[in-house]
Amino acid sequence: MPVVKIDMGLTTKETKKELIEKVTEVLSGTTKIPKQHFTVIICEEGADNFGVGGVQLSEMIKK
Repeated sequence: MPVVKIDMGLTTKETKKELIEKVTEVLSGTTKIPKQHFTVIICEEGADNFGVGGVQLSEMIKK
């Protein structure tokens, strides 16, 4: 059972639905493993919890 974990910022229910569908479709088609065997986990974090180059993402967005 393949498991796909996506770590990302906060997003909408609709975007998560689309990600799950499209990721599953592409991986199933590429690996020839049936879709029903895939599990997709989306882990959301706020911009305060990401840092790039020593700067919080929330601060980078403000600029």
